[in-house]
Amino acid sequence: MSEALESTTPTWPRNAWYVACTPDEIADKPLGRQICGERMVLYRKASGDAVALEDFCPHRGAPLSLGFVRDDLLVCGYHGLAMGCKGQADNMPGQKVKGFPPIRTFPIVERYGFIWVWPGDAEQASLDKLHHLEWAESDAWAYGGGLFHIKCDYRLMVDNLMDLTHETYVHASSIGQKEIDETPVKTRIVGDEVQTSRTIDGVKAPPFWQMALRGAGLDGDATVDRWQICRFSLPSHVMIEVGVALAGTGGYDADMANKAASIVVDFITPETETTHWYFWGMARQFAVDNELLTNEIREGQGGIFTEDLDMLEQQQANLLRHPARRLLKLNIDAGGVRSRMMIDRAIAAENGDASDDSDSIFDQAAA
Repeated sequence: MSEALESTTPTWPRNAWYVACTPDEIADKPLGRQICGERMVLYRKASGDAVALEDFCPHRGAPLSLGFVRDDLLVCGYHGLAMGCKGQADNMPGQKVKGFPPIRTFPIVERYGFIWVWPGDAEQASLDKLHHLEWAESDAWAYGGGLFHIKCDYRLMVDNLMDLTHETYVHASSIGQKEIDETPVKTRIVGDEVQTSRTIDGVKAPPFWQMALRGAGLDGDATVDRWQICRFSLPSHVMIEVGVALAGTGGYDADMANKAASIVVDFITPETETTHWYFWGMARQFAVDNELLTNEIREGQGGIFTEDLDMLEQQQANLLRHPARRLLKLNIDAGGVRSRMMIDRAIAAENGDASDDSDSIFDQAAA
């Protein structure tokens, strides 16, 4: 296997908040989900509070996610052992079970329209470490999104999102255009973020952005100035500011009346070394009350990210078939490389190791 996959050291930070699910996923029954290698079961109490437990019945090891909720207890669907929200065995027909050792619980919080879990050391969990998402708390923004399960290392998705050059090729019929890979990308570290950015002036908008312009009440055929600003932050979040403005009106800084601006939201939650949960969406600042437009954008994004899914899963399969191959590191890869370095440092810090700036499967050669 490749260097990225053969190590016994986890390839993700554990002491961090990850999106576990959306609220609707646990509306009616328990949900089993593996996050950062940990099998969890998530459910709601009658109060509405969410709970996250180890997905393991202490009686015979059955997944608790196959059970049901009764009086705030999670009842195992195998023999009826009822577990409390603090991981303790509560009752079982005809048996005395309160002396069982508790199973593991995970810190959990519902905020910004998502349910987040902390798979690492519970004593280090703090809400101060949850990123503030202004767009999720303001009526000035609209949001629509979805969820994909993708069979690839989560870091390949980070690479994909921090280098949008691929849009010209993978998304040629929606958001791609030749000017993207003809325009240099800038990479920098700003505080605790890795940022890559490019601006493209005086171009025709591709089909997706023509639709967005019309949704904003603007001419979809107009010449525009376009921008892409990708922001990676630990443990594995990428927020991408994207948009188009009528040419000559100020680009990124244009008045809202002259642009269609949004944030592509990407929460990437590792499942295993070669699979992850991808929570995607778009938060926008135009036509925020237009539900039809929200649905149209969601459908368009879903098609775009399906193209990414196909490419990434095939890429992962190729890497597994050729574990000894080293990959080139070009200047367009700087955002992904820097993001991986940030991830590696976080993992090293958790393990008490010295920082490792190795580039994993990348060669040291640069264009």
